[in-house]
Amino acid sequence: MKIKEVLDALERFAPLPLQEDYDNAGLQVGLTEAWEVSGVLLCLDVTEKVIDEALQRGCNLIVSHHPLIFRKLAHIGDQSYVERCVVKAIKNDVAVVSMHTNLDNACGGVNFKMAQRLSLNDVRFLSEPRTECGVEGASGVIGTLPEPMSATHFLEMVKKEFMVECVQANELLQRPISRVALCGGAGAFLLGDALRAGADAFITGEMHYHDFFGTEQQLQICVIGHYQSEQYTPELLKEIISRECAGVNCYITAVNTNPIIYI
Repeated sequence: MKIKEVLDALERFAPLPLQEDYDNAGLQVGLTEAWEVSGVLLCLDVTEKVIDEALQRGCNLIVSHHPLIFRKLAHIGDQSYVERCVVKAIKNDVAVVSMHTNLDNACGGVNFKMAQRLSLNDVRFLSEPRTECGVEGASGVIGTLPEPMSATHFLEMVKKEFMVECVQANELLQRPISRVALCGGAGAFLLGDALRAGADAFITGEMHYHDFFGTEQQLQICVIGHYQSEQYTPELLKEIISRECAGVNCYITAVNTNPIIYI
């Protein structure tokens, strides 16, 4: 199977037009038409250690969530990890593909995967959906817990399901939490949408300090970390490739690429 066939399968699930204007999803490095895929390594971030792992596993395709090349490269040398990764991938004939905000926004994508971890019911898009290439997509989702729970129990449940050391939260809500809105990564821009949708809680990966003001006893904010919120994305990518590209060897990276540590 050609690498292009794997890329096409991913883009059928999450068409590139679903990505945000600022994004750079899709092919990052390599040739897709000529190369046959020897194996796929799935990750959140592309680092030199991830490329080394791909080579050790015999994979010539890396599919990441976050784009390796996000900002314009003025030159390619060894001054940054991005440049070094590009050089290493090219030297070793490794293709790099990224499925970023198109996968966030796709129906059944990253945010739906997060909702699945929380066993949310009646999950739907949080913002106004649009259709691209026959696939409906939008930012964020909202759903309902199987049973209402207190803010304390809710936060403990989130910590357990996403295996986080701690969460950042505003004042604990004094009513039961039932409707939950969420957005993986940096989702503060959807806070207003969550309020208007009648959510009792809003989960995301990161928010600014001042975003925590003004929603006391309206909405339970729960910030779990950017990496932590999207950590199940490689599982989603594996599900797509295994279903659409039978016989292709897929591996989830063993490298923890989270640059943030908790002390």
